[in-house]
Amino acid sequence: MHESSSVAELANSLRRDLDRYSPGGKLPSSRALVERYRVSPVTVSRALARLVAEGLVVTRPGSGAFRAEVVAAPPAGDTSWQEVTLSADAAAEVVPRAVDAAGVLVTLAAPPPGVVEFNGGYLHPSLQPERAMADALARAGRRPGAWTRPPTDGLPELREWFARGAGATTGPADVLVTSGGQAALTTALRALAPPGAPVLVESPTYPGMLAIARAAGLRPVPVPVDADGVRPELLAAAFRASGARVFVCQPLFQNPTGAVLAPGRRPEVLRIAREAGAFVVEDDFARRLVHDDAGALPGPLAADDHDGVVVHVSSLTKVTSPSLRVGMLAARGPVLERLRAIHVVDTFFVPRPLQEAALELVGSPAWNRHLRAVSAELRTRRGVMAAAVRTHLPHLALAHIPSGGYHLWLRLPDRLDESALVATALRAGVAVAPGRPYFSAEPPAGHIRLSFAGVAGAAEITEGVRRLRDACAELPY
Repeated sequence: MHESSSVAELANSLRRDLDRYSPGGKLPSSRALVERYRVSPVTVSRALARLVAEGLVVTRPGSGAFRAEVVAAPPAGDTSWQEVTLSADAAAEVVPRAVDAAGVLVTLAAPPPGVVEFNGGYLHPSLQPERAMADALARAGRRPGAWTRPPTDGLPELREWFARGAGATTGPADVLVTSGGQAALTTALRALAPPGAPVLVESPTYPGMLAIARAAGLRPVPVPVDADGVRPELLAAAFRASGARVFVCQPLFQNPTGAVLAPGRRPEVLRIAREAGAFVVEDDFARRLVHDDAGALPGPLAADDHDGVVVHVSSLTKVTSPSLRVGMLAARGPVLERLRAIHVVDTFFVPRPLQEAALELVGSPAWNRHLRAVSAELRTRRGVMAAAVRTHLPHLALAHIPSGGYHLWLRLPDRLDESALVATALRAGVAVAPGRPYFSAEPPAGHIRLSFAGVAGAAEITEGVRRLRDACAELPY
């Protein structure tokens, strides 16, 4: 049994048994718990630590563990005054900063046991390089100075590694190490646009970015995407109509459509932004999630940018673990100083042990082996899901099968209600991401996004699609 499962089971058992002891009563010794539950001393120690953290148990060095004294709950206060204060603040704002996090939380929340997780945004634990990350973290912790304060911009070696991935126009001095891609996008949007300003976004697009924009008081303005990425003529029109000075895009395996910006459109996007006096924030989130049948990838937009138009964002998180929150921002010119100032004020710096561990990981032989394994497995899973969708859900339109990323984007028939399908599917045992949060304005149709990265394997993908078919059968359309 996995160590974490043993700890959880023992903690649950001890929690149930606490009623046997009066407040202040002594629990059995660690040795007795080891013998009774046939677990290791480490498991006992960790399970007790959980109960201590919950306030159920207290430990006294040399004496043992005891049931905590019962503490009376504090009287309930009256927080109704906050409604007046918060709404008064909102009335003075050009664009209210109230944030709907539902589109983000749907990819972070763990579904109930037994539910097939097609709504996840990260690799399944079986695809994560757990052993390589553990080894990297152990080596990093032994590095001289590993626990000292790092440079605010990030470790020089890590900035150099990220710069190589952004293309020849980017150097280490142009890079800031951030706490993942979400933090990098937050810094970029705060730096580039004042509250109340419009910001151009792809439509549909990543809900987390829309949440960032709205939290900063910005007005997302949608620019439609087709199979070849953002449409340049509509991008130019949106700049003219809105006066925006920022465009956020995902040119490679766009989320959620999977589109790759066509070669002929890449220089057009840069030209249009430059003529508008605007920045392009390039979220290059999926480059390391390429499938092994994709062929040669286009470089980042930043590699073609000589005028400092592109602010480049990248991260290690998607291809490793949700907890390895190490990413980067790259920019050239005066804007870098503004980005740096906001980054420092918000976070000071990314913890040095995490940066050191990232360096150890990407510099190890295990890194390229992991990338190859993920590339092959994602291609296999994509094929299984696409085939299952075509067999069991032929009435859902699958317009594009991407050669990178971790999901498929399906359009629903006009009369199939999106919200009803999502709820019915969950009751049938499969969690899917609704399409509505991916649109900053009214969507042209109902959609769902199905992730094939967060499940255990091909059998679970097939079963999940069957459950989705059963959910569709319950609804009129």
